[in-house]
Amino acid sequence: MSAETKFDDDYPAYTMGRAAEILGTTPGFLRSLDEAKLITPPQRSAGGHRRYSRYQLRIAARAREIVDQGTPLDAACRIIILEDQLEEALRINEQLRRDHT
Repeated sequence: MSAETKFDDDYPAYTMGRAAEILGTTPGFLRSLDEAKLITPPQRSAGGHRRYSRYQLRIAARAREIVDQGTPLDAACRIIILEDQLEEALRINEQLRRDHT
């Protein structure tokens, strides 16, 4: 594994068990995020095991934070999707503003 790959946010570096341990949650919680389509389907190892990237872990951590505050999982997923859409729209607006000044 190259140093570049090692620090790539999209590189599937973590097994489901390790990802759950890092997040302080269960593999079932991660599976529920897959089923809710909050995170793109994780990569699979040669043996067929799910592997998660740092980016996916950040999204899962945000979902866990919202769920831990008492929000149902489906609503937490929707909140995160809307937050991402808003962030992207703001980024595009800022870029357009810079391009037209």
